[in-house]
Amino acid sequence: LNKAVATLLPHVNAQKDQFIPQHIANLLWAMAKLVDNGQEQTPALNKAVATLLPHVNAKKDQFIPQHIVNLLWAMAKLVDNRQEWTPEFKAVVAALLPHVSARKANFTPQGIANLLWAMAKLGELVELNMVTSTFESLVYPSSENPQLSRQDISMSLWGVMVCCARLSLDSNANKNNALEKHMDILLTRLENTFPDNEEDQTTIAMAASWLGRACPFVPHYQTIISKPQSDFRNQLQSCLPSLKIEEEKSLNSLPPVDLLLPDHNMVIEVQGPSHYVGGDFKTRKGSTLLKIALLQKSGFEVIEIPVNRLWNQSLMKPFIDQIKKRTNSQ
Repeated sequence: LNKAVATLLPHVNAQKDQFIPQHIANLLWAMAKLVDNGQEQTPALNKAVATLLPHVNAKKDQFIPQHIVNLLWAMAKLVDNRQEWTPEFKAVVAALLPHVSARKANFTPQGIANLLWAMAKLGELVELNMVTSTFESLVYPSSENPQLSRQDISMSLWGVMVCCARLSLDSNANKNNALEKHMDILLTRLENTFPDNEEDQTTIAMAASWLGRACPFVPHYQTIISKPQSDFRNQLQSCLPSLKIEEEKSLNSLPPVDLLLPDHNMVIEVQGPSHYVGGDFKTRKGSTLLKIALLQKSGFEVIEIPVNRLWNQSLMKPFIDQIKKRTNSQ
């Protein structure tokens, strides 16, 4: 398989001007699918992706709804797997999004689920007003659609949660209670499928926490203590020896937090590059935004520390000082 992929990739570059829109959508979808299943992101694969992106922009008006779904899904999957986020990527997403609302009546239920998931996964890369208007036009007619599979329901529920999280984190945004109503509908439908995989159970636990409903089970979470997290904890403890610090603690059945200061209802999240689109330490992914919003909704103050701010003492000091100030004033 690896040899076949390696053999075909140079032909993408050589024949780039001969592909019709369907070919372009299928190729980008296939490369994203391969990467998502562990295919190495070789220079040849990255070059093939980079070669195709300008053609998406050039032919944006020729893609049918299924192509738009596949392309946005591919962009989100590539981002999730740390594909380098170039201006061409941003241009593709910006070119495709207006077509989503314009053709909302032409997407299948599965296509809508994929769109909601992809737009949510892209996080702060997609402007909030665009997200909310698109979600309103897509999720309302689809949340009770009997054709949705368990996977479609799970993806839609996660996407709606991220949209609600973004609205929650923006103090200037108008909160949308109707979206929470659809979250409730989707949660009930997902619970009724009795999913046994960890990803769906995590989605159920997060949605139940958001809506203030009892979680029907205790999700299992893997805990990993990263070196930056451990180093920052040690530094913080040396500056504040009496401060109680807990690591990898699950709160309200939510995914575990990096550091918890239980006496102060404070959470510290050390955010590595995987929390940001393209690892840029600025544009947060949907999963990052959702975790922060859920913790705040549960009554915790959250301090986010990008890992690139822990590379030397001078960059780290403002965060230590901030925590000192907050813990002393309580």
